[in-house]
Amino acid sequence: MTTVSLAGREHAVANIFCIGRNYAAHASELGNAVETDEPLVFLKPTSSLLREPDPVRLPVWSDDIHHECELVLLVGRDARDLAPAEAMSAIAGYGIGLDLTARDVQAAMKAKGQPWTKSKGFPGASCVSAFVPAGQVAAERFTFSLQVNGETRQHGDTALMLFPLPVIVSYLSTQYGLTAGDLIYTGTPEGVARIAAGDRLVLTLDGVVSAGFGVI
Repeated sequence: MTTVSLAGREHAVANIFCIGRNYAAHASELGNAVETDEPLVFLKPTSSLLREPDPVRLPVWSDDIHHECELVLLVGRDARDLAPAEAMSAIAGYGIGLDLTARDVQAAMKAKGQPWTKSKGFPGASCVSAFVPAGQVAAERFTFSLQVNGETRQHGDTALMLFPLPVIVSYLSTQYGLTAGDLIYTGTPEGVARIAAGDRLVLTLDGVVSAGFGVI
C-alpha cells in the first residue's frame, strides 16, 4: 500500500491528480498554449510516488528527465460537487513535491497524439514531502522553491496560478469526485530543466515543509 505522512501518521494514497500548464510562464517556456477554459488534468499511478530518503532513479529509456516543483495537496475526505468557497475544507494537508517528466518521451507522445503516461508515470516520478495539517497552515498564498546543487532553479507563487487552489479542488470534485487520500499536484512555475545523476534536489514550501532527494 502506498502511503504519505501527515503529522507523523501514515495515510493511504488513492489517486494522484496533476494540473498541467497552470502557470503562464511555464506554458510559454515549453511552447504550449495557455489553458483558460478549464484546468488541464492528468493522472499518475501510485507506483510513481517517492518519499525521503529514497533516491530518484533515472529511467534508462530517457535522456531528458526534467524537474517540476509543485505545491501538493492531500485530500482528507470524500467530496463531490464542491463549490469553490467550500472546496478547501476537503484538504487535510499541504506538502511540496516534484512532477518528474521524461521530456523527450513526452514530446514524442504529443507528436503522435498519444497520452503522456509513460513520460510522467515511471517509478519515482512523483516525489513528495511529508504533509503539514491544513489547520496548522495560515497562509492562503503560498510560495515555494527548488534548489539543484545549491542553485535556485524554480520559484513559485500561487498568486500566479491560472486556476487558483479553490477552483482546482472544486473542479476535480465535480468532474471526477475526490477520495480521501487523493494527492493533487497543482502545477509548476517556469524554470524546469534537466536533472542528472549526482544532483541533489531540495524542495521548500516556504514556512511549511521541505524535502530533499538525491539523483542516481
